[in-house]
Amino acid sequence: MRISLLAFAIALISLSLSAQQESAPPSVQKDTGKGQVQDNQVPDKDQGKVPVFRKNVTVVNVLCTVKDKHGALIPNLTKDNFELFEEGKPQAIKYFSTQNDVPITLGLLIDSSKSMERTLPEEKVVASGFLQKVLTNKDLAFVISFDISVDLLQDLTSDLHSLRTGLDKARINTNTAGMAPMGNPGPVPTGIGQSKGTLLFDAVYLAADEVLSKQVGRKAMVILTDGDDVGSKLRLKDSIEAAQRADAVAYVLLITDPMYPSNYGDMSKLVEQTGGRIITVSRPDKLDKAFAEIAAELRSQYLLGFTSTNPVNDGKFRRIEVKSKDGYKIQARKGYYPPNDTAASR
Repeated sequence: MRISLLAFAIALISLSLSAQQESAPPSVQKDTGKGQVQDNQVPDKDQGKVPVFRKNVTVVNVLCTVKDKHGALIPNLTKDNFELFEEGKPQAIKYFSTQNDVPITLGLLIDSSKSMERTLPEEKVVASGFLQKVLTNKDLAFVISFDISVDLLQDLTSDLHSLRTGLDKARINTNTAGMAPMGNPGPVPTGIGQSKGTLLFDAVYLAADEVLSKQVGRKAMVILTDGDDVGSKLRLKDSIEAAQRADAVAYVLLITDPMYPSNYGDMSKLVEQTGGRIITVSRPDKLDKAFAEIAAELRSQYLLGFTSTNPVNDGKFRRIEVKSKDGYKIQARKGYYPPNDTAASR
């Protein structure tokens, strides 16, 4: 009897293991959250196709915009029009795609501090129209406001009505507890104990780290602000690093008001390091034109991918540069952070 029970138990275990093997999901493409993609298949060499990669091969994505000397966007280029360098060393462009092939995740970050009181109503209206022009049903967007706290007004969605509703929630100096992590209740503490402030750097960091780093494809944030940070726990360099690690491009609409200070210098560093652009807006009625310029750039981006000739994944920042063989001006991020294999193995 004891032998029969043992045999019966072994049979059950064998059946269970067999069922698990049959139901195991196929291997899928994964995003490392740092602009690199890993998988277990050979890359597709055809231009314009989204690639799939061999396991443990790190492919770095670089979004870029190309303009002539007059600032006009240059469309219809191929990968043969580009050169790419890492730390000054040439890199082979393994794949190439235009913006039409790759969905975008877009964050709208709205400064709702006291200095934005005059322009906030117009910001919300124009931003809503911008989303309608830019987003397709394949894309996602979210809305954040920041003042004395950082608040997620609308989670990731492709629904324009929900995004408009989120924009409408933006209020001047809303005294809330902080931004809730995606899908989770409760705040991420920002500026605890601050009675006033503009948590700009915290907002950029959280948008990149909490939201964009978890997405694949093209990623960008559009920040409406005067650029003056007051009270953030984090620094400008922290927000830049978070955006670079998330592979996100930052655009800034710098809204200036003679009654309040603005900081062009900090915002210029943010957009330059991430491959975006800064547009100064002195009057609310100029917002529509500024948004139209950003929309045009988002529809005219190129996505380049390369595998570094440096096989050491040490997690340290690496400078990259994209050049045009035709002498055009290239707008692209200045570097990236590879995975840190040593830290991951601990």
